[in-house]
Parts: sequence; C-alpha cells; structure tokens
Amino acid sequence: MRYLKSILSAIVLCFISGAAFAQTVPMYSQYIMNGFLINPSFAGRDGYTTVNLTVREQWVGMTGAPSTYAVSFQTRILKNSFISKSTAVRKKIVKPTKGGKVGLGGYVFNDNNAIFHRTGFQLVYAYHIPMGRTEGVPNDLSFGLAMTAYQLAVNINGLIYDQADPVLLSYDRSVFIPDFNFGASFTTTRYYVGFAMTNLLRGSLMIADTSNINRSELGNFYITGGIKFPLAPDWILEPSAFIKASDMFFKSVQMDLTARVYYKEDYWAGISYRTNDAIIAMLGLKYDRFYFAYAFDFTLTDIRKQSYGTHELSFAVKFGESARRYRWINAY
Repeated sequence: MRYLKSILSAIVLCFISGAAFAQTVPMYSQYIMNGFLINPSFAGRDGYTTVNLTVREQWVGMTGAPSTYAVSFQTRILKNSFISKSTAVRKKIVKPTKGGKVGLGGYVFNDNNAIFHRTGFQLVYAYHIPMGRTEGVPNDLSFGLAMTAYQLAVNINGLIYDQADPVLLSYDRSVFIPDFNFGASFTTTRYYVGFAMTNLLRGSLMIADTSNINRSELGNFYITGGIKFPLAPDWILEPSAFIKASDMFFKSVQMDLTARVYYKEDYWAGISYRTNDAIIAMLGLKYDRFYFAYAFDFTLTDIRKQSYGTHELSFAVKFGESARRYRWINAY
C-alpha cells in the first residue's frame, strides 16, 4: 500500500509542478442508462420525468480508489398543461398536453479520486427541435447547456511528498469552480449520436485561489452513438460506442465499445470493452416504472491484483408513461 501511495504522489507532483492542476472526471460504465450525466442535450429527450441514482465504486479494496455518487433529475416541459373544467353535471373534461421542446434537469454529485475530492451540482437547459418522425415518434435535434459548480478539495494527509516543496506549501487546498458544459445530439427510435464538451471556461473562474500557481481545468470531449437492430419479435440488439478525450491527453483517446441485448425491453444484458482498461459485464431489468442496472468492470491492467474489481449500480424511476395516471407530466 505504501508503494501505491508513492505512485500517487509522483503523479500528483507531476501535475502540480507542471503548472497544470488537472481534474479528473467521473467514469461511468452504464452511460446508456443515464446519458444525461455526460451530455446535457439528453435532458428530457425521451419525454419522461426521471429520477436516477448512480453509485460507482472503482477498484474495491484499494485505499484511495475512485468513487462516484450522483443523483439526477430531468424532465420535458409541457407545451400545454392539462386543463380540467367542471360542467353542470360535475364531470371533468381533460384536454391532453402536447409535447414541448424544452428539457430541464440537474444533478448533485460527489466524486473522489485519490487525494482529489469534488462535490457540486449541475443545472441543465436543453432545447429539442423536431426533425420529422420515425415510426410515429418525433426525431429530435437537441442542444443543451449546463451550468456546473463544484468544490475541488485536495487532502494530502498520509501522502508521501517533499515537506519543503514550495508548490505544495503555497497552493490552496480547496477552491470553488463554476463553469459550463455543452452538448448536442440527434435521436430517433432506431439510433442516436451525441457530442459533448466540459469545462468551457477551463476553470478560469476559480474562487479562493490565492496562490500564484497557474492552474487550469482540463476540457473533456465525449462522442456517443448507438443503434438498435430487431433480432426477433421480443429481442433487440443495441451496439454503441463512447469515445472520450481531453485537452492534455487528446492523442490518447479512450473508447467504450458496447453490445447489449434486450428481451421485451424489460430485461437486458451486455458486455463492453474499454480500450487499455477493462472488460465490463452489465445486467438490468425494468419493473413497472422502476429500472435497475448493475455493471462489473474486470480490470485488464496489473491493478486488478490489488483490488476486487469495480462495481456500478444504477436505479431509476420514470414517470409519464400513462397520461391518465400522471396527468401533470408530459408523455408521448
């Protein structure tokens, strides 16, 4: 374990001494379960009001291993609300709503990675432009802008480093960083593609940074895409891809290549390959309006010898499938 701390120390000192305060971002294996966490244009894209909980414990059993906790909410704003009027015979007449173009969402998160700890929130506005229909369902070209704000804290307790290092002695251990993320996507009933980028301001609005160190946040770039193929009346195959890159490591692009099989859209299983990192097994099920999913990352690097793997759990509840049952929520 002391050997691992030494490695972490070397990595941290390389970043700080290089005058770049690099912030890693959370990693999600089940990005299909809640694409809203990586692309703000997905807010409200399916017409449901959704509450989602994601818990990810990476490299279980290893001290200082990454962990992520996120709770999100998203919805589609109604174009016309339901109208209820009383008649002479005290009957109610209900006028159904029409689909709106505006999606709203937000989430709070806590992300820990070795000595780095990030806690904050994100508020999202998305606008969906109808682009024809597929099988009677609107195709949407969507754009999203997210305002994010988080506290970035560094805890060097137990870290092995040069106690006389002037850089470590002068920088703030906690800063508050507001920033913006952007996303765009095109969605149909058969396929979707999306592009997103984070930290548009590159952390230039850091608050409480009183040191003279030139810090900056990394910008991250995401490309997602997937397509569904009917295999049989009750079976669907969905291959997808998730491409990730950042300012600093743009030449070292990482990809998640995934294939999932659905049965009656109520049960699914899949496997994913993350380049130079892991093979991921996924299982999920839907019961009524509740969704449960689990993923296990089998690490391919030597770090697997020091951990019990990576576990990710997702739970979601979706409202709005029945307009008669949920009259206050838009549903397609």
